[in-house]
Amino acid sequence: MRNWKSLSIPALLLVVTGLLVGVLSGALGGPARAQTLSGAGPWFDTDQGSVRLISAVDSVGTGQALKLGLQFQLEPGWKIYWRSPGDAGFPPRPDWQESRNVAATEISWPAPKRFTIFDVETLGYSDQIVLPLSLTPEVPGQPVRLAGTVTYLTCEEVCIPHDAALSIELPAGPSAVTPSAYLIDRYRAAVPVKQSGSARDVPGGLAVQSASVGPGPQDGFTLTVAAGSTVPFDDGQMELLVEGPAGTWFNKADVSIADDPGRAQFTVTGGGADPAALRTHALTFTLIDGARAVEASLRPGTASPGPGLSPGSGAVGGLDQTFWTIIGFALLGGLILNLMPCVLPVLSLKLMGVVAKSGDARGQVRLGFLASSAGIILSFMLLAGAAIGVKAAGLSVGWGIQFQQPVFLAFMIALLVLFTCNLLGLFDFRLPGSLGDRAAGAAGRSGYFGDFLTGAFATLLATPCSAPFLGTAVGFALSHGPFEILAVFTALGLGLAAPYLAVALFPQAIALMPKPGPWMAWLKRILALALLGTALWLLSVLQVTIGTQSTVAVGLLAGLAAVVLGAKKVQERRLARFAWPLSAMLAALTVVYPLLANQGSAGPIAAGSSGGGEDTSSAQQIEWVAFDPSAIADHVADGRSVFVDVTADWCVTCQWNKKTVMEQGSVAAWIGKADVVAMRADWTRPDKAIADYLASYGRYGIPFNIIYGPEAPGGIVLPELLRAEAVLDAATEAGGKPSLAQR
Repeated sequence: MRNWKSLSIPALLLVVTGLLVGVLSGALGGPARAQTLSGAGPWFDTDQGSVRLISAVDSVGTGQALKLGLQFQLEPGWKIYWRSPGDAGFPPRPDWQESRNVAATEISWPAPKRFTIFDVETLGYSDQIVLPLSLTPEVPGQPVRLAGTVTYLTCEEVCIPHDAALSIELPAGPSAVTPSAYLIDRYRAAVPVKQSGSARDVPGGLAVQSASVGPGPQDGFTLTVAAGSTVPFDDGQMELLVEGPAGTWFNKADVSIADDPGRAQFTVTGGGADPAALRTHALTFTLIDGARAVEASLRPGTASPGPGLSPGSGAVGGLDQTFWTIIGFALLGGLILNLMPCVLPVLSLKLMGVVAKSGDARGQVRLGFLASSAGIILSFMLLAGAAIGVKAAGLSVGWGIQFQQPVFLAFMIALLVLFTCNLLGLFDFRLPGSLGDRAAGAAGRSGYFGDFLTGAFATLLATPCSAPFLGTAVGFALSHGPFEILAVFTALGLGLAAPYLAVALFPQAIALMPKPGPWMAWLKRILALALLGTALWLLSVLQVTIGTQSTVAVGLLAGLAAVVLGAKKVQERRLARFAWPLSAMLAALTVVYPLLANQGSAGPIAAGSSGGGEDTSSAQQIEWVAFDPSAIADHVADGRSVFVDVTADWCVTCQWNKKTVMEQGSVAAWIGKADVVAMRADWTRPDKAIADYLASYGRYGIPFNIIYGPEAPGGIVLPELLRAEAVLDAATEAGGKPSLAQR
């Protein structure tokens, strides 16, 4: 090599200029990429982009599996390929032959994009992509080195292959999350979910329902694929990718949306195999709808689906078997609502009516119970109409969300106080003027209009409860169109009204009730206390929304209205003429007062504050954190389990689950463990983030509980009425240590 002192001045300038250009091109002119961070290997740079290995943890820790990623950052216009590249190209192919303490690695593939160049259809990624890697050490806890060569192809209008020498080392010792963990989990969340059932069973509410195959053009084949979704499909964001045996190829799918926006049909032509041969193979279908994606493995059948229907769906009269199953769920859920504590105060009113009618003629008994049934069914139909209108306006809709509105709560409080006063004999409800005279003459003193109101009132108080089967039915309805909403809500009404309809069909059963007597006065007082207790509960719910001072004012106004009615009963002089107008004015002021109050005075709801104090020793073990769905993947990546409780103060079933399961015994002990994150989402007040989270699982009501873990990153949804065994089984399935879930 020549001595640098012998170089001429121009040569020295050339050398220095070359060094500067090299440094600047490395610092400024290379591809835009993040700097090397803890938990990341060195970059392999080309003119088309860069690639490196990254890790979610900085040490191996004690885990049986490590989360890594293959990170590509590409120059504008360049791309790499998916596992099935399409008409050309090949995917990244790693060879980890230089690794140490590596038993196995598995690569995951986020949902790709489609690229079209010169009529050539390819599938892949542009800009930045992380292919998640799962690494299993041969000896857990010992240092790991992942190293080797990754062969990949970058393409723009031309294609250039590369062989990248990559490596990353993780030392032994306790692990901590690296800055790369979020990036890995972000792209892992884009990996299509493995389908295990219908759309309701898949996180994201997306499913491939069926596939059929028949002859196609040019001696090829045609696949017809039906798909379903718990929320309307996005027509502009839909894609169906098909993978089959070697030698087969599949064109871009044509899609058509049925009248039901939650159902779609894809038509895919292809070649390389005849239809008979294709029926013997399970094909892999990747269904993409915007940010949602699901992967299913199906063997094509031979059925030919009609418009908007999937083969083998059991269509009856234009409605498939799933629809009729949901209607059955709605009937059963509505029937079970009669046993829920929300409806108990209203049933007490009806009980008084039954006792009072025990001596009436069968015709009068039948009409009274039919009136109550009509009140229930009509109220459910009105709720359906409201849900259709709210959904058409693009707003969030859900079961029981009217209890998030302070004016509705105040109205229910005033109404409960009114019914309490009626039971205590402070007034008799009469319709005004000639209308009341006609009703009294037609229906007798009891009044069928009162029976109708009792049914409507039962419906209003039933909506904060979520009985078994009800959540599934309501979720199906609210994710579909107006017809399904109206049909499901009507079935719910029929289910809730079933006991009343049964008595209407068999009025002789009223004879089994005891005869009216002095004992009824004591029963009225007891039932009045039940209604008053319900009003106090609603006041506690209202306090969360408008604050303590405003809630006290609402309670005082409602109480003053009752006192005025009581004074009318005691003092039959001048006050009698003004008691009704004054009481009505106070009741109206009770309802509108929340509009005048400062609703922000209640402040934010603290994590874990829903439903009263944690006064048991088991409950004190649980440290609830605020709801943050974006943090769930990070916790799971760190080896933790996450228990999410979506609740509200007005949800009676939620409070039952908390007091009888979550805060008791082995379940409370598991939730309170250090490696379990207890995350509470309080829906007492409207919260779009919570509503969107529920909708992503096809749910529109609460309670909603789900457990995430290393073995179930997509979550395991729990039943609406919790059982300790169901929670602990799901905890173990999600990757929780069985020793923590002591039974």
